[in-house]
Amino acid sequence: QVQLMQAGGGSVQTGGSLRLSCSASGHTYSISCMGFFRRIPGKDEEGVAAIDTNNSTDYSDSVKGRFTISQDSAKDTFYLQMNSLKPDDTGMYYCTAGRTSNAAGTCESDDAPSFGYWGQGTQVTVSS
Repeated sequence: QVQLMQAGGGSVQTGGSLRLSCSASGHTYSISCMGFFRRIPGKDEEGVAAIDTNNSTDYSDSVKGRFTISQDSAKDTFYLQMNSLKPDDTGMYYCTAGRTSNAAGTCESDDAPSFGYWGQGTQVTVSS
């Protein structure tokens, strides 16, 4: 079992920045993929970023160039730095970790909701 504890989030104005963190505990050796996805009312669930243990990253088109995912393996913690935030980014953000389910074995943002373990979620609100 893996437990994920999220921190960060909050409210900012358009153009602002926020950082989410996600600390893993338990059987962290079983993690090969880490990521974040979001739930926005009225829209489909969206995987926004993913990173593997070799620091290969993948982003959704909607956040590419604005969001950066990174990890600190020594702390079993990974991060989502969100810059140039827009009102459309408003939603509940979840961190996720585990293994990929795609045939290629790669950690892709689209697959983030299915990595296996979720954090508790944190609200991000961007006002215009």
